[in-house]
Amino acid sequence: MWRGEAIDRRGFLKAAGIAFTAALSPRALMALERADAVYAAGFRAPDGSFGIATISERGEIIDRVALPARAHGMAYSAVTNRAVAFARRPGTFAMVFDPDGQAEPVVITSPEGRHFYGHGHFSPNGALLYASENDFDGNRGMIGIYDARDKFRRIGEFEAHGIGTHDMTVSDDGTLLVIANGGIETHPDFGRTKLNLDHMEPSLVLLDARTGALVQRHGLPPALRQLSTRHLDIGADGRIWFACQWEGARNALPPLAGWLSQGEDISFVSLPEETTIRLGNYVGAIAVNRHEGIVGITSPVGGAAVTLDANTGAVLKEEFVRDTAGVAPAARGIAVSSYDGRFNETRSRVAWDQHIVRLAF
Repeated sequence: MWRGEAIDRRGFLKAAGIAFTAALSPRALMALERADAVYAAGFRAPDGSFGIATISERGEIIDRVALPARAHGMAYSAVTNRAVAFARRPGTFAMVFDPDGQAEPVVITSPEGRHFYGHGHFSPNGALLYASENDFDGNRGMIGIYDARDKFRRIGEFEAHGIGTHDMTVSDDGTLLVIANGGIETHPDFGRTKLNLDHMEPSLVLLDARTGALVQRHGLPPALRQLSTRHLDIGADGRIWFACQWEGARNALPPLAGWLSQGEDISFVSLPEETTIRLGNYVGAIAVNRHEGIVGITSPVGGAAVTLDANTGAVLKEEFVRDTAGVAPAARGIAVSSYDGRFNETRSRVAWDQHIVRLAF
């Protein structure tokens, strides 16, 4: 996700080169030239096929890359201009692609006994790709390490110190890996079935990115053991924001978002009761807009997009977006997509998937 280091739109056009822009339709080229920002997101086409699209901030589709199956999360390196789409759990592929079409896609396959959990992140210099993975027979989350300089060869792994390892990210200085262990046991023999809802173990973990040593581990209190810690982003001040999905009683009103910093305990955002109800006890994506000091969270269950103050956690804005999916920082405010084809003010014939990654300003 974008953290202020993305190339600008002119830089994207320059990097794309004549061959890429010449291959675009006049409509797509116009969308790119007038775009305030460029994003990428997974989609399902009307014919049932899957792919990744580059999209303007208005929601106009610029280009597409085909995928063998459904994608989930995305990662992007502004240093190398490479992006990755991770298969939806329990998928076993990740596709590395060049948003400007300069290089052929590279498909990464998870090792035997593992599947991807749908998320990953590049090191700040773009040299390494980290991916959340499931050692499903060992019932433990892992972080796979891939060498982006050598065709994304898998060169190692770190234990995630939890189960149901979902989203993960990297600190700005590259020293820490931040991991959201959702606490839910799954096994590909049972598809996406959640096997341990009565004894979940959600946690948030910080690892030394060089050695994999455990720096901090925060388990949730017993009353919140069914609160699955799922998605992450980091603010300009280093504050780690996390978003949750409740697997307990439907009439409960658990906290759904919070933050932590290195050396500190977890703090939950105290959302108004009506906001928690509107979110349907489920936050599917979270993103920090560092320039504006705001945080966006979305819920496909509740059809809600909520903007928070990044300093206080106070609710600044709530919007109803049917089937809302992804969220990412915009030039002004928050960009939001939906499963029924909306991306900001434009509706397309594709169904956008759960997450968005920002490529360029």
